[in-house]
Amino acid sequence: MIFVPLPFVVALLLLILLAAILRSTEPSKGNRPFLALVAVCAVQSIIVGLRWGYGIETLQFILPILPSAVPPLVWASFRSLVHHEGSATGRMSWMHAAPPFAMVALLLLAPELIDIALIALFVGYALALLDLARGGADGLDDARFEGAIAAHRALFLAAAWLCLSALFDLVILLEFEWSKGKNMALLIGNANLLGLFLLGVTALVAARERAAPVPVPSGDHLLSLVAQDRDILDKIDRLLVDQKLSRDENLTLSRLARRAGVPARQISGAVNRLAGKNVSQYINDFRIAEACRLLRETGMPVTAVMFECGFQTKSNFNREFRRVTSLSPVSWREQNRQPPPSGT
Repeated sequence: MIFVPLPFVVALLLLILLAAILRSTEPSKGNRPFLALVAVCAVQSIIVGLRWGYGIETLQFILPILPSAVPPLVWASFRSLVHHEGSATGRMSWMHAAPPFAMVALLLLAPELIDIALIALFVGYALALLDLARGGADGLDDARFEGAIAAHRALFLAAAWLCLSALFDLVILLEFEWSKGKNMALLIGNANLLGLFLLGVTALVAARERAAPVPVPSGDHLLSLVAQDRDILDKIDRLLVDQKLSRDENLTLSRLARRAGVPARQISGAVNRLAGKNVSQYINDFRIAEACRLLRETGMPVTAVMFECGFQTKSNFNREFRRVTSLSPVSWREQNRQPPPSGT
């Protein structure tokens, strides 16, 4: 049957992805939840293939435990993009390690509740992701500015993936009641393949979209706030221009806030109110302005200009360039190239 090798193919692709990430990125605390997530899913896929492809029934006791670790890891992966201070979050983090232990307890005490518990777990973490997304793109202040738009959208994709996984678990539960598990292998194999495919798409998509709207005050407080916002924006502009901070490809909102000595939320609010855009777009406007200068005044290749201005991917550079200028970099250079000095 075609089903048998599919989980192993998925596991192989996940392990290749894991190896590529480990080789291409320096290890950091923020990467650990995502790396753990990919590793757990690879192991889960192997066990699914062994259980339903080769009929190793003893593995059925492990199968409910591994999926229960996936939603907390998905949440932790996106939560790692949000800067937080203090120990409150650390004290609560143990709660997200509880689902696998709870699943072990259910296996021993009430195995008939396992499917319902998994469905509730996936839906619950989907709602937690949506709550995390309420802060908007600028709420993910430890995400790189270059990848900002995509990771915020990935939050919604991850939530949809968790809901879809819960739906598959419900279908499997109903199928077992109706046909006593006759199509169980096919259902679990397809759910595993589709679910992990969506997981890969979700994990590879980077950063955020736009910040949550900020209520506008009135009267004297409004004038004071505008003046404060202008001071913040002037300070940010000096950092971006004078110290060329916009060229830092690893720039994040929390890093910018530390350099400016201003809370990240105040920076986000000032940019949103005065510039009418999110912080990542504001930073990219500076980068595109520098790119236009280099394209106009130098003969640097477009790729070299892209790296010089702080962009790391051509797709993001082209997208932001078109957003600002409505042209591709090559077309803009052709229309705006500085003429050579006339001869004497």
